[in-house]
Amino acid sequence: MSLLLGVNIDHVATLRQARYALNPDAPILEPSVLEAAREAQAGGADSITVHVREDRRHMQDHDARLIRREIDLPLNLELANTPEMIAFACDLKPDFACLVPEKREEVTTEGGLDVVGHFDSLKESIPKLQNAGIKVSLFIDPETDQIQAASDLGAEMIELHTGKFALTTGNEHLAELERLKVGADFGNQIGIQVNAGHGIHLENLKGIFSVKNLIELNIGHTLISRSIFIGLRSAVAEMRSAMNHYQTS
Repeated sequence: MSLLLGVNIDHVATLRQARYALNPDAPILEPSVLEAAREAQAGGADSITVHVREDRRHMQDHDARLIRREIDLPLNLELANTPEMIAFACDLKPDFACLVPEKREEVTTEGGLDVVGHFDSLKESIPKLQNAGIKVSLFIDPETDQIQAASDLGAEMIELHTGKFALTTGNEHLAELERLKVGADFGNQIGIQVNAGHGIHLENLKGIFSVKNLIELNIGHTLISRSIFIGLRSAVAEMRSAMNHYQTS
């Protein structure tokens, strides 16, 4: 089975909001997140990821609803573990909900969710999502105690945070890669689906290939960046082609 590609289009909305956040009723709002999702699908995306943040800094509620209605691909909603966002997810009914940590001051998600520390609140939230027919993923650092806690909570999936791997070099980079390998192997052993994401691009993809037992990569920033020069459809197709060399085990 080939490695699946989930395309995160949040930063298309980031660019739109830079111009239109204060003018949401303008006759033309560009770039269009719906067209971005269509281009990602045409390029070979297996799913579309959007993160509706509490402060609505990029994706808006109506963006997620539009993509859910118009795009014939699985929708992965990233969200914070708060009553408001859990209720939104249960109403939207995406195929997957990935619970992530969220800080108002951060530019992008900077680390994994502390599943162990938030076990009790997650124990309340996860069944609500699952009862709405949504499969749950937890965005976590590649630590066995966090992975075990995710399994204990009944989450169907985890997404290993690859941000530290992407930002380090030398021995630290190799150590982070080893953590990912151990985490993915452990997740596979206990029967939870293992995905990965954050900071992955064409240059570090070969390193990710040494991490076995992965099912899906969620990739966003590099695809939107690359799309400035070659278009989003081509950027997704380029990544899709590169990912076809992955061996799951």
